[in-house]
Amino acid sequence: MNEKHIPLTNSQIQQLEKQNCQCENWNNVSVSPAFKADNIKNVTFSGTVQLGCFEKQITFFGGVKKPSGIYNAYLHNCTIGNNVYIANISNHIANYIIEDDCIVDHIDLLAVEGQTTFGNGVKAVVINEGGGREILIYDNLTAQVAYIMALYRHRSKVLEILESQISQYAESIKSDIGLVSKGAYLSNCGTIKNVRIGQYAIIGNVKRLENGTIKSCKEDPTEIGASVVGKDFIIAEGAKISEGSIISDCFIGQAVKMTKQFSAENSVCFANCGLHHGEICSIFAGPYTVSHHKSTLLIAGLFSFFNAGSGTNESNHMYKVGSVHQGIFDRGAKMTSDGYVMYPARIGPFCVILGRHYGHPDTSDLPFSYLYEEEDKTYIVPGVNLRTVGIVRDGEKWPKRDERKCPEKSDLIIFDVLSPYTVEKIIKGLDLLLNLKPENMDTQEVVCNNLHFMTSSLSKGIELYTLAINKYLGDCLIEKLNELQPASVAELKNILEPVNSNGNKWIDVAGLLTPQKCMTALLDNIEDGKINSLESVNNALKSCHVKYGEYKWSWACEKICNMIKNQHQLTDSQKLLWLLNNWLSACEKLNSLIVADAKKEFGDTPRIGYGIDGDEKIRDADFDAVRGKFESNSFVLEVKRTQDEISQTAKQWVDKIKTLE
Repeated sequence: MNEKHIPLTNSQIQQLEKQNCQCENWNNVSVSPAFKADNIKNVTFSGTVQLGCFEKQITFFGGVKKPSGIYNAYLHNCTIGNNVYIANISNHIANYIIEDDCIVDHIDLLAVEGQTTFGNGVKAVVINEGGGREILIYDNLTAQVAYIMALYRHRSKVLEILESQISQYAESIKSDIGLVSKGAYLSNCGTIKNVRIGQYAIIGNVKRLENGTIKSCKEDPTEIGASVVGKDFIIAEGAKISEGSIISDCFIGQAVKMTKQFSAENSVCFANCGLHHGEICSIFAGPYTVSHHKSTLLIAGLFSFFNAGSGTNESNHMYKVGSVHQGIFDRGAKMTSDGYVMYPARIGPFCVILGRHYGHPDTSDLPFSYLYEEEDKTYIVPGVNLRTVGIVRDGEKWPKRDERKCPEKSDLIIFDVLSPYTVEKIIKGLDLLLNLKPENMDTQEVVCNNLHFMTSSLSKGIELYTLAINKYLGDCLIEKLNELQPASVAELKNILEPVNSNGNKWIDVAGLLTPQKCMTALLDNIEDGKINSLESVNNALKSCHVKYGEYKWSWACEKICNMIKNQHQLTDSQKLLWLLNNWLSACEKLNSLIVADAKKEFGDTPRIGYGIDGDEKIRDADFDAVRGKFESNSFVLEVKRTQDEISQTAKQWVDKIKTLE
């Protein structure tokens, strides 16, 4: 594409005219020195046109091979690279650079009209339909920068600086010339206006795309498929959008899948979201937000690692001055079929919502709980999700389902289910439950903040939260022991020395877990001009991501020191042994509860529907053939294997610590 172009020769002009090509002024057409006119047929040129050379055979679906070239097209103000295949353009291609090895086949219109920023600088009205949380989208937007723009509106100077930088960036790429980058494949498309297309993108059978950017790369091509309609958008690498989906005023992140007539408006969707059949409006879909059902609507909320059941719905019908109410669903929340929440509401991490809830629940400090509905009241079972198979599967599946193949993964994600963020909330939840627990256990029910607790569930929640705390702090301690490998009593003592802490308050910045102090420092530095570009903002966020392990241990070490400060009668070695014993006991108990939960899937009730034409013996045989046996289930075996490893690790460290005394 960078080679110098030269004028057409008279013989080349004559050959082109014989091949039914025409141009009002052939002097406006220049070509590569290696250009041959053989494969340019039935083409009209206008404006200024530059052509590469066409020497390769192009292989199409089914093994059909065709020579590169331009056939049956109208080109206006275009630069065409080497070995491009352009054919059967119903209207015209205008004001585009089409780089090497591209295919543009059977499209109605590909054109840029006037100056455009290709979707950069478009405002997406997220989280609150009434406005006030708008995000300026641009083609390098990350989940973390979007989070700052949407959720830190009270830091008005930060917002002003970021919006100014994004606007400057959008202005810097404004152009009246579009780009179809190297290796892109456009086929059987309708109208494409003012769209910038990345390398190796695959765009087929779309209806209409207008004012947008489609990023793509060879390692992770973006695919835009059948009957898609898009206006005012940015789409990142590896996204797959097809089957009649409609997007408007949206950012679609890396490896997002959007299919089956899905509708998205004024929303941002980040890494690995899966959105099918349903509808979103004014939402911030953090990483791994999933909606898979026709009857599901997600509206005016913040979500991440979220799973929407069939018929999931939220509403902000409480408004008197506009649709200003919103919902916050912390990471890992789920809504079961026909789940409903009336805004305003806040749902804590890894909570499960069953039924319909009108009382504006706030479970932000009661993570891993179940919410269910009874007589229009919201009942909560605190901590119960900690003992379920699902929570273990969630922690395992998300890293495995990271389908981003782009060399630069834009969104920063910490996958940990138990983390300083969630365990700090567990600690707060434990304090709440201890205060709520009545002295008289004959009391059937306790109410707090419009949440109804059965007395029996308070005791169980206290037990589960305590187990989770002991397990997590033990996990952190084992990780540190394995890292440092202490060889003396003095080195053992050093492990228990407090380290500088960033405080107890941790936040989830759209997938990135970090101390709030770090975010506050970043925002201060933006205001002070110490961080003065979008790139430096992202670099600072990457530093928080890289230092997660360091920050995690600082937090855990402080908690561990608080736990053992009252154990004055114990030596340092004995304190470590006490912590290890708590850790082993908590792991054993939680894993046994998880295995028991898994066993329910092999009881009598799940066998209903099996052995359709036989007796109980045939039913069991059919069930075993389809589902397998509990004893040989891979998940159950993995949990048991993990527990064996934990027991072995605990024994090794107990033995080693005893030898150091």
